[in-house]
Amino acid sequence: MTPVELSRTVLRAVRCAVDEGELRVAVPERVRVAPPGPGGCGDYATNVALQLARPAGRPAQHVAEVLRPRLLRDPGVGDVVITGPGFLNISLADAAPVALVREILRSGTSYGHGDALKGRTVRLRAVSEARAVVHSDVVARVLRSQGALVHLDDPAGVLIRPVPAPADPAPLGPDAGRWALLYPAPHDRPRIGGEHLVQRESNPLFRVRYAHARTRALLRNAGDLGYGPEPGPVAEARSLLRVLADHPRVLAAAAAQHAPDRLARHLVAVADALPPLLPAVLPLGEEKPSAAHRARLALADAAGTVLAGGLSLLGIDAPDHL
Repeated sequence: MTPVELSRTVLRAVRCAVDEGELRVAVPERVRVAPPGPGGCGDYATNVALQLARPAGRPAQHVAEVLRPRLLRDPGVGDVVITGPGFLNISLADAAPVALVREILRSGTSYGHGDALKGRTVRLRAVSEARAVVHSDVVARVLRSQGALVHLDDPAGVLIRPVPAPADPAPLGPDAGRWALLYPAPHDRPRIGGEHLVQRESNPLFRVRYAHARTRALLRNAGDLGYGPEPGPVAEARSLLRVLADHPRVLAAAAAQHAPDRLARHLVAVADALPPLLPAVLPLGEEKPSAAHRARLALADAAGTVLAGGLSLLGIDAPDHL
């Protein structure tokens, strides 16, 4: 279950409570779910009860108690704990991570694409400067991934005008050059230097592309051993599963805010959450491939798929060998 799907689940719970007369409020258009903050627990948390308390004329704790049993009816929800003044902390059911991996592998590099902006026309124009041109191209790609119809170079369009690059990025090459322009927030001054070319962990682009290449190498090595990916439960992979599940929300936010840097930083988060999984993907020594190895391989494959899809939206190559 992705954060977008979980948000819809929370909205259904609110709508159910309203239909059954337990709450008298206008059902919001959307609610936000996010990793729990300090004092929270589970996989995700939402402040929807605090949001509805005043219009409902009830304490937030009461609203949360009304919503909790309705959330528990969803098969993707394992547990719901109320903390603080009325935060709902949601743990996903054991089957939810497996379904997430299946969904990513089924969707391929289009995972996270949706139709939230279907029917909306967006007109963009960029100032005549390298960073602005690259930004407008990627903003258009991300908007289209959410179903929008985009017109570039429209004289009446929204002006794309990030802080200009201090130097020509062309000497970095197409991939590192684009990354140098896209990774900083639009209001930050980009760095155009050799740090984007070094193959070290200090280079975020290297970490992202290396993580993708590692997942492809694992698939090749597993194939040599006679087994392939098969989604299943994976212990100790909660952080990786969380950032993979968050990918659709990040794409939607990057589209809505015209902020390709959000996608770039998210890819770094995926890459940084992957290494703890990798040593256990392949059998060691005389060990035979098991269901656990197939499940870990499927999760690694899903992570590589998300990295490839995100890099493609940024216009950057995702090599299988690095």
